[in-house]
Amino acid sequence: MRGFAFRPVLLAVALALALGGCGLFEKKKKEPLPGERIPVMLLEKKLEPDPRIADLAVRLPPPEVNPTWPQTGGYADHAMHHLSVADVPKKAWSIQIGEGSSDDRRLLAQPIVAEGKVFTMDTENHVTAYETGTGKRLWRMIVVPEEAEEDAFGGGMSYDGGRVYVTTGAAEALALNAQTGDIIWRQSVTAPVRSGPTVSASRVFAVSVDNQLHALDARDGAKLWSNAGIAEVAALLGGSSPAVEGSIVVAPYTSGELVALRIDNGRQNWTDTLTAVRRADAVSALADIRGLPVIDRGRVYAISNSGRMAAIDIRSGSRIWDIAVPSVQTPWIAGEFVFVLTTQDEIACISRRDGRIRWVMQLPTWADEKKQEGKVFWVGPVLASDRLIVAGSHGKILTVSPYDGKILGQVDVDEPIRIPPIVAEGVLYVLTDEGNLIAFK
Repeated sequence: MRGFAFRPVLLAVALALALGGCGLFEKKKKEPLPGERIPVMLLEKKLEPDPRIADLAVRLPPPEVNPTWPQTGGYADHAMHHLSVADVPKKAWSIQIGEGSSDDRRLLAQPIVAEGKVFTMDTENHVTAYETGTGKRLWRMIVVPEEAEEDAFGGGMSYDGGRVYVTTGAAEALALNAQTGDIIWRQSVTAPVRSGPTVSASRVFAVSVDNQLHALDARDGAKLWSNAGIAEVAALLGGSSPAVEGSIVVAPYTSGELVALRIDNGRQNWTDTLTAVRRADAVSALADIRGLPVIDRGRVYAISNSGRMAAIDIRSGSRIWDIAVPSVQTPWIAGEFVFVLTTQDEIACISRRDGRIRWVMQLPTWADEKKQEGKVFWVGPVLASDRLIVAGSHGKILTVSPYDGKILGQVDVDEPIRIPPIVAEGVLYVLTDEGNLIAFK
């Protein structure tokens, strides 16, 4: 970091025998089946910069201090642009938020920051408020009924108007008093929610694991309307949160569907599907939109696990461009560029205008590259003070130049990180998989 001063012979034989054996039984040559042949490993290829924009200079707006990070993904539209942190952030404090990930439960909730407080949610369904300056605990509330505690995990939080809105793995949404943690209202939904809600225009929007978008009244939790996507048998662990701008909410589903609806009545404006060509394994075949959709200057940017990224006009639903890029992370938009962390451990800088790739940087794939042991799962990126910040399951935080992709620095926190860092008031917050929240100032 410029500021983070961290520092197959048997297979071939078997295949030959199998092909030779075919000749023993086939009397005449078969005609090939009609249709286009698409290699099953197509999307396993590494990304390549587009030579047509090799001379395009990457210019970014100046960094700005954001006083809050009030919702999962930042603001309701998930467009955070260029944030500001100290030139040399140093560890200010760290606290244990409660229970971290275990064999049975995964820590999923991204922290949020508002009112001079940072709010967290652990795997035992405790929502806790801390002072941002010191890490001092202010209050704690368990948000899941006792009878549901054993099986419920996941969910998330958002802040708006003096309230913390919470979704849970017990198929509920709640509103808490941000000053005291007292429960203001509680409402059931159709299935567990693994991601945080999005709050806008006095409405709470949440996507449950049965692929339903729920719209609740933020004042009292009353059910306003819902929208159902295609039900999926399998999906990636976790979930995504809707994006809202103006009168439109955009819902991401595990089926790869992206649906834009009016926030007042749930009427569908348009729908799109971010599925790609078939992949080589079961996990990459899932079309899940796991990264959050981002709305910026009249466009929706979204990306799927199966390998399709698109920029879509928010009013008409028409695609402006789409490219073959697989990711489970949220795209980060700043100026005329989009930064994406792919499932192949690459960071790509993409032109916002036409989807062409300006540069690509390969992150380490293994904790031990020589022995190729310890597969690293990366999260991010976050753009702050001319640095792209990514964190890994091997406990390292890397900073990368947004201008050319060069690695600038590294810090080791000695604990796995599987939740993207956040930035507020010039402070970088990192929540480790073991439930340790670290503030860098």
